Amino acid sequence: MATSDQQGPDHQIDRVLQQIRPQLAGELIQPEDPLYDQARAVWNGMIDLHPRAIIRAGAVADIDAVLAAARDTGLPLAVRGGGHNIAGHGTVEGGLVLDLGPLRSVDVDADRRLVTVGPGATLADVDRATVDHGLAVPLGVISQTGVAGLTLGGGVGWLTRSHGLTLDNLHSAEVLTATGEHLHVSEQDNPELFWGLRGGGGNFGVVSSFTFHAHRLPSPLLGGNLIYRPENWSTALTAFARWTQDLPEAMNPIISILRLPPDFEVGDDPVLVVGFSWISPDQDAGTALVDRLRADAPPDLEEVGPVVWTQWQSAMDALFPKGARGYWKNTAFSRLDEEVIDALLGFAAEVTWYGTGIDIHHMQGAFGRVPEAATAFPNRSSHYWMNIYGFWQDAAEDERLTAFARRAHDAMEPFAETGQYVNFLGAEHGPVTADAARLAYGPDKYQRLVELKNRYDPENLFRLNHNIVPVPA
Repeated sequence: MATSDQQGPDHQIDRVLQQIRPQLAGELIQPEDPLYDQARAVWNGMIDLHPRAIIRAGAVADIDAVLAAARDTGLPLAVRGGGHNIAGHGTVEGGLVLDLGPLRSVDVDADRRLVTVGPGATLADVDRATVDHGLAVPLGVISQTGVAGLTLGGGVGWLTRSHGLTLDNLHSAEVLTATGEHLHVSEQDNPELFWGLRGGGGNFGVVSSFTFHAHRLPSPLLGGNLIYRPENWSTALTAFARWTQDLPEAMNPIISILRLPPDFEVGDDPVLVVGFSWISPDQDAGTALVDRLRADAPPDLEEVGPVVWTQWQSAMDALFPKGARGYWKNTAFSRLDEEVIDALLGFAAEVTWYGTGIDIHHMQGAFGRVPEAATAFPNRSSHYWMNIYGFWQDAAEDERLTAFARRAHDAMEPFAETGQYVNFLGAEHGPVTADAARLAYGPDKYQRLVELKNRYDPENLFRLNHNIVPVPA
């Protein structure tokens, strides 16, 4: 027979969970519930964990109840927004999951160009709400992504050069801390915490509301893809390097190297795609700029013309369905000369299968004009940011494709500059260690983040992230 001491912790946990159940506007889901397997799933199918309980928040007040339960039980706490995090930080084995997904409100103040967003909203939710006002918030490139995690880590997408990262456009936030404080956070109120929220991930509290600056958006805008077959990749990359030397900020290009699925109708070979969005009402100027690249490196295929923003933002969603398996590595660099191109093509030539891709985001512009010390984002000076990412389905491919991502990352290491982008950073072996976070942010920013952690979360309640570990006094 089990002793009362052996039963004690489990009984206490059950008691706390049953106490909070009637307080919730949302649902408390446990392993015996029919919805449990659906509720515990996150985007990355490689992450298969079994929480003790999942609380789907029905109102902001539910956050307080869950934080109190985590403190009372000592169970590890995972906070989930859109659930799209590559490292699987939106779930935890044997702990509590605070699922903010139902809190998806988006309120647009068109006159002030301010957009207030719930913590469970996705990019698609925001785009649908803003586009009818001729506005857009700079976000990412996959519309199912959660706005919360995207913002707290960075937010790289089709407006980065013209308007900066998502976090650069954060006006203010409402934050619930580990001790239950409710804080309004902005440049004026709690400015040091505002600095840390913009790049420091979910280390300091639960953000219950984000308010963003929005920007005027041409409708339709000029967008497109110049598509190159493998024999022309070197020419395309060399031309791209020349083209980006004096690129206007309104031009936002992203290179992708991958094998596309059959419905894209480009054949079975992998392709290099120069995708772009031109964020200016002067479409003739944008067309002339694309003509410059086209003349220097004639594409094998292309699709260029007016595009609707919501369609453009969701064009690649099919590559990343929930349950796809993924492992990501990233690196920042500024050279795209012959040596770097040779190294890049050395591993890009291996991408002959469907399930892995390489993106190269051209930075600078509005992103690069933000002072280095203004936010916790790790690096403002690099010209390019590369992400090697996966979206395969077969678990038998896990070892081979994660090994490819590591080899590709290692090949770029001689050219790498400071920092790692935490939204492109997966977990290597379980929770990411403090060493990984320290390398991501660099010593100065990491130390400043530690000081914030000591102030707002000294017990490290919010540790299921790229963790800033508090240092006891």
